[in-house]
Amino acid sequence: MGWKLGAILLVLLVGGSHAEAAPVGDYTWPLAPRPKVVRAFAKPEQNWLPGHRGVDLAGAPGQVVVAAGAGIVVFVGTVGGKPVVSIDHDGGMRTTYEPVTATVVEGRRVSRGSPIGTLEPGHPDCAAVACLHWGLRRDREYLDPLGLIHARPIRLKPV
Repeated sequence: MGWKLGAILLVLLVGGSHAEAAPVGDYTWPLAPRPKVVRAFAKPEQNWLPGHRGVDLAGAPGQVVVAAGAGIVVFVGTVGGKPVVSIDHDGGMRTTYEPVTATVVEGRRVSRGSPIGTLEPGHPDCAAVACLHWGLRRDREYLDPLGLIHARPIRLKPV
């Protein structure tokens, strides 16, 4: 099979654009219906430098926020005056959700899609009435959480 036919088949299997991408595997969107990404991930060159260590997803005040994947709630509290929930997942990964008023407690095991709290208004620089800041780390490295749900566009390169 030539590379062109393989590329066409891949596009047909995964969809023509990331706007059509559906959750695949062990993770899902933390808001439903699928939210609009209003601010993308911008990894800083060094952890202490400015950047955007997650993505901002458009939502509504009071909207239910769910665990993107199965794990254990390891933090429920405030950071910088904002309510935060953090969940540890297999493989050394941790997702964070803010500003979220928690309906879970530390130590609770959650499944993919389990409600963990409600979205609060007031996220700075948010273009929507309310935005969920969704972050991801593996050990000490910040990662783009959209990679968990395969929502980034697939780019094919010639062989």
